[in-house]
Amino acid sequence: MNPVYLDHSATAPVRPEVLDAMLPFLGTRFGNPSSLHRWGREARTALETARERVAAALGAKRQEIVFTAGGTEADNLAILGRVRAALEADGCAGIAVSAIEHKAVLTPALQAQREGAELIVLGVDTRGVLDTGALDEALRARPTLVSVMWGNNEIGTLQPVAEIAKRCSEAGVDFHTDAVQAVGRDRVRVDEVGCAMLTLSGHKIGAPKGSGALFVRSGVPLTPLVHGGGQERGVRPGTESVAHAVALATALELAVREQESEAKRLSALRDRLQAAIVNGVPDAVVNGADAPRLPHVLNVSFPGLDQEALLVSMDMEGIAVSSGSACQSGSVEPSHVLIAIGRPGEGEASVRFSLGRTTTAEEIEAVAARVPAIVSRLQEFATR
Repeated sequence: MNPVYLDHSATAPVRPEVLDAMLPFLGTRFGNPSSLHRWGREARTALETARERVAAALGAKRQEIVFTAGGTEADNLAILGRVRAALEADGCAGIAVSAIEHKAVLTPALQAQREGAELIVLGVDTRGVLDTGALDEALRARPTLVSVMWGNNEIGTLQPVAEIAKRCSEAGVDFHTDAVQAVGRDRVRVDEVGCAMLTLSGHKIGAPKGSGALFVRSGVPLTPLVHGGGQERGVRPGTESVAHAVALATALELAVREQESEAKRLSALRDRLQAAIVNGVPDAVVNGADAPRLPHVLNVSFPGLDQEALLVSMDMEGIAVSSGSACQSGSVEPSHVLIAIGRPGEGEASVRFSLGRTTTAEEIEAVAARVPAIVSRLQEFATR
């Protein structure tokens, strides 16, 4: 079987159109957008045009887009920037986050707590959907910020972000959503969902790693994380990467344009793969199966199997996937997302299959035929 890449949630290949758009700004059009000469003016024009394109794709205003070096920086800027602004203004702050957020949200939330903010962790049900009762209780405490991701990166669960934004607005609380996995797979518009801030990352949608942005609705106060010049309205100082901004704008426009048709295609392929695994492995558990899900993510747990052994076996068969766990210091740790939805965390293997623009029906058929055989072989070894 030819190798099959099913790890698009980790990163996606750079699209040829994106590479073509950004290459001039890595070569002859190299100017610093803060310079006043013709090279600088050319770079400034390209940067601001890219900002307008990103804003238009999201339903935002041009001045509400802050370019960053990726989703993690954008999440940190949203959370720590907003909390520090509140601490500086009022001497107190609070933040509420869901239990299944990406570490790019959970880790700065913990840092905010160390700096004096009250931290509330909101539970989810067994599907991975936010407990709205817990949200309402948290909102009564009037935190500075609520952060709930649009679509989960591990199990694909979509959150009711429009309803969450509405409840936060009614309580006078800012709402941030990490939409890194949702952009290009779900309809993401800030003029339809009243969030205060929204994170996106380029390398999930065909732009290079190191590209990203944070939407910051006009009037939302942020304290910068780094200090220097006045770039990005002083919120994110440092010379902007024009090439990455152009790449992000190009990839985002393509992803938004193709979103509806790609969502339909990917969900059909995902469902075909899911059916083959469930039919071929009777004790397999599809995580988040009963919830609205991102069309490209399938997360399956296999009780009784070793996590690392399953991933290695998949790789040896030419199938690139991820676990629902973070790999740190050479050891595979249980996923906080799976634990939050009630999976045991230990004693079973979990695999995330994530599809993308380059995934074909033929590849899914090949993987669908191989996965049950791989699992069966490992199950035999486990019982010896």
